[in-house]
Amino acid sequence: MPTQDELKRLVAQAAVRHVLPNRILGVGTGSTVDLFIDALAAAGTPIAGAVSSSVRSAQRLQDKGIRMLDLNEVDDIPVYIDGADEIDPGFCMIKGGGAALTREKVVAAVARSFVCIADASKRVAVLGKFPLPVEVIPMARAHVARELARLGGTPKWREGVMTDNGNVILDVHGLSITDPVATETRINQIVGVVTNGLFAARRADVLLLGTPDGVQESFRVPR
Repeated sequence: MPTQDELKRLVAQAAVRHVLPNRILGVGTGSTVDLFIDALAAAGTPIAGAVSSSVRSAQRLQDKGIRMLDLNEVDDIPVYIDGADEIDPGFCMIKGGGAALTREKVVAAVARSFVCIADASKRVAVLGKFPLPVEVIPMARAHVARELARLGGTPKWREGVMTDNGNVILDVHGLSITDPVATETRINQIVGVVTNGLFAARRADVLLLGTPDGVQESFRVPR
């Protein structure tokens, strides 16, 4: 039986096949993405440059000799590759375990195709077992926490963590998210919230899922 790390490595390697040669690539953040960056460098696939969703990933890409681009200089990202903390049957996701949710959401918004790479443990029937990250302006932390509690969750401040944008994270426990789009919209309307880790309005297009039987590839819109 493959370990979780082995499953992550399998999907990371499979994701390289979705990279378009000589085009700009969007790259996310997280342990599975770290493995993808390593696999991309090992494959030698030529790309025009990369836009990263975090300082961490940007540094790893640069260390591999990959040219980094500022998103403001880019008009088009054909493919964005990133992981997920949870993904449901409708390809809605919870992301932000690595505190990079806002930049991940921005890069995903520009990308034409979002390829999610995950091991089988991340596939769930209903989102919410993984605490939902919410990025918050520091002065609004207590206010936002009270508003999130009114939605039925239990927000906890991720102490000691600051995002690349200089903000804090509240992780909301105890939610059962049956309407991800509505929940994403409702939380984003709370004053002081930068964004939340629900990727429902802009969900994944392709899922590469590492399973004991190999990598399963599925598409949100059947091909």
